[in-house]
Amino acid sequence: MTAWDISTAVYLQEFSVAAKELTPTGVFFKPNGTKMYTIGYTGDTIDEYNLSTAWDISTAVYIQEFSVTARETIPTGMFFKPDGTKMYTIGGAGDTVDEYNLSTAWDVSTAVYLQEFSVAAKETAPHGLFFKPDGTKMYT
Repeated sequence: MTAWDISTAVYLQEFSVAAKELTPTGVFFKPNGTKMYTIGYTGDTIDEYNLSTAWDISTAVYIQEFSVTARETIPTGMFFKPDGTKMYTIGGAGDTVDEYNLSTAWDVSTAVYLQEFSVAAKETAPHGLFFKPDGTKMYT
């Protein structure tokens, strides 16, 4: 495989998250590949998995979940600050980006809501969320 060249991609495997989420809408990996997070609107939760082998989804083990229902009932995406101390969600019910602080990096059970930013003026059905690595730009 050639880095960044999708024409050289080869299918490897899949991992079902159906035991925890029937309508997954997003996935995020910790930069070192040892954690995977999924989000969806069947349960309105972020589900956290540990990967015993970095980047190998066949080694994923469910750890815990964090409900976003209080802020968003149609969550469609998420993003974590590179050091794992902040988590952001986006969704179609509120058309907002919701910011959470994590007192323990990468541990969703320690998430505490901080604030929101409305994207409704530009997007009424947001599905993706990405930040420039230095945090100076947000893309929805």
